Amino acid sequence: MKKNVHVVGAIIENDKHEIFCALRNPNMVLANYWEFPGGKIEEGESSEQALSREILEEFNCSIKVGDKVEDTIYEYEKFIVRLETFKASIIKGEPIMLEHAEIRWVPRKELLNLNFAPADIPAINKILAEKL
Repeated sequence: MKKNVHVVGAIIENDKHEIFCALRNPNMVLANYWEFPGGKIEEGESSEQALSREILEEFNCSIKVGDKVEDTIYEYEKFIVRLETFKASIIKGEPIMLEHAEIRWVPRKELLNLNFAPADIPAINKILAEKL
């Protein structure tokens, strides 16, 4: 039986309509995939609390979590992930790469040019369909 993992991701957009993306390093699960940054929800945390904590831990900046964008369940080879993605904005600091292989601000229209983890694709499709 596959393990179920519940994670959250932040869709952080700047005033140029670029979205913050992170490349998972070779030692991480789902290595070398791009993702909306975030991580696992710990016991007793809400999705929003987990997302704020993960962004602070992984990128040393604080965010305000906004509306939910997508709630996706995706079955990978070794586990099943539930990914909740939320819009978010940086309220303190600038993202610093602490754990990932690369970080970058990507124009919305170029998101699908990156090799995103499959669970992130429904959220990408949803934000690409939004009117700016």
